[in-house]
Parts: sequence; structure tokens; C-alpha cells
Amino acid sequence: MSAASDTAILSIDGPIATITLNRPEAFNSVNLAIAQRLEQLGNEIEANDAIKVVVIQGEGRAFSAGGDLQTIGAAAEANTITPVVGELLKHYHAFIETVRRMPKIVLSSVHGSAAGAGMGLAFITDLCIATDDTKFTPAYAKIGVSPDGGSTVGMVGTVGVRRAFQIFLAEDSFTAQQAYDWGLVAKVVPAAELKAETRKFAERLARNPPAAIGATKALLYQAATTPTKQQLDDEEKNIIACMQTEDFRVAVKKFTSKSK
Repeated sequence: MSAASDTAILSIDGPIATITLNRPEAFNSVNLAIAQRLEQLGNEIEANDAIKVVVIQGEGRAFSAGGDLQTIGAAAEANTITPVVGELLKHYHAFIETVRRMPKIVLSSVHGSAAGAGMGLAFITDLCIATDDTKFTPAYAKIGVSPDGGSTVGMVGTVGVRRAFQIFLAEDSFTAQQAYDWGLVAKVVPAAELKAETRKFAERLARNPPAAIGATKALLYQAATTPTKQQLDDEEKNIIACMQTEDFRVAVKKFTSKSK
């Protein structure tokens, strides 16, 4: 169970789990505590077969300001960057791997600002919904570093290498509408409607049977890097597995009875 003081809070409502980043006083910036908590919650959600959709949102005025520069700045001053940032990213990257791997749809619900690793988190998820006043800020190059937190994974897979160069090296920030135009955001909604629209979107996604969600997610993410023959073999294997589920049998029976 999550406590109100936790750095990330988990709530589960039927097939939908919601992770709320809960460091509003620090704009939900990622420190070691939140990275460890996210890794823990990711493992918990992955092991729960009843969950089909995961929503990630931020408490307070921002989705996430990215890496905690207070922690990182102190480490730079103390010359302990390697152990401090290495430990933080070990846990945070483990969470990102779980997000991409688990056979559930992960939806980021973004408001206010998503910067650095916070922007990366918004786009490493399978789908993103954002308010029309959201600002996405790459932030990395401005402080002399390269992207982390899965930022290049979620970005390049969607917009391609050349647009990613533009985003990371030539954009101070960009709007939710630009992100929508580039394919990074699935829906742009008024700020006052974000919670309701996120719930509606999550419920729509959760209507899909779990076998279809898991197999589709796996196939889509591997398609770009898999030889055609292997991808076709995997499509065959997965569709046959899905066709052996009760969800498929019920759906086909319903469809064929309508067409008679």
C-alpha cells in the first residue's frame, strides 16, 4: 500500500493502475528515493496479471522537472558523480525497462512541465496524453550533458534520428501541439479535463484483452530492429497464442453470430 508521504503513490482501480509522482515541492524531480520507489512499483505492477493499463502522472504543478539537480550538483561538487548518478540511474533505468517490457499499456498523463528525464518519461511510455498548455523541455544540452532516462529510446523510435537531433540540440522547449504533430503525444486536452480524459482513454485501452495488449506491444517494439522473417514468425506465434484464449473465442462467436 502507498502512503501519502511516499515519493510515488500507487492506486489500483480495476484493470487500471495509477502511479503518481509525489515530490510536488521539487516539481517531481527524480532523486534516489523516487527512482527506488518507481522500480519497486514497476515490479509490483508487472507481477499483477489483473492490471492491463498503467497511468503515470505528477502531483502538483508539473509532471516532472527531470533529474534532481540539487542531488546531482552536490555530487559534482564532491566529485562523486559516478557512484551517485550511477546508483540513481541503476534503479530508474530498471523502472524504464519494466515500462517497456511489461505486457501492459503504459500511458503518461502530462501537465505543466516535463523536462529532461521528465520529458523522457513522458515519451518512453506507450502513449501520452497532455494538456494544451504543457511545455516539454529537453534541457540536457543546456547544462552540458547527453540524454538519459530512456529519452533517446522513446524519442528516436517515434520521430526518427533527424527530428531527435533537432529536439535535443536545437529546441529550448516545445508545446504539446508540436509534440502531437510529431507523433509524441496521442491526445491534447484542456488542462481542466486532463483527469477525466485520461481516465476515459485508460478505460478504452483496458477494454482490449490482456493477450492482445501484451502481444501487440511486444511486436510493435521489436518490429523496427527484427529481420522480416523473424518478425513474421513472431506474428504467427503470437496470433495463434491469442486465438487460444477465451477472450478470442467469445469475440469470434459474437462476431459470427451477428453476420448470420
